[in-house]
Amino acid sequence: MNRSISISMLTILAAVSLAACDRPASVVTVPATTVAVPGPPGPTGATGNTGSTGSTGSTGSTGSTGSQGNDGNTGNTGNTGATGATGRPGGGTTVIVVPAASAPVN
Repeated sequence: MNRSISISMLTILAAVSLAACDRPASVVTVPATTVAVPGPPGPTGATGNTGSTGSTGSTGSTGSTGSQGNDGNTGNTGNTGATGATGRPGGGTTVIVVPAASAPVN
């Protein structure tokens, strides 16, 4: 009998405990992620105006002096000159040309 009272007491105690914990359930709603879907393309826009002309650039630096060119070809040999006229006969004077003296030996 003690056991039947214990079991029935435990059952009543469990029912009262669960009733005291009964509270309304709270539901958390997670908002859905919005996904952007592109629509059809619109009409082509008007052509833009032509841009203005750019400024003229600066003058460049003077270049380096070039290398000297090659020597030209040698010209052709000239023609032989005409033979001169015969000289006048001398007046009896003989000219002797003396060769230069040799250098002394040291």
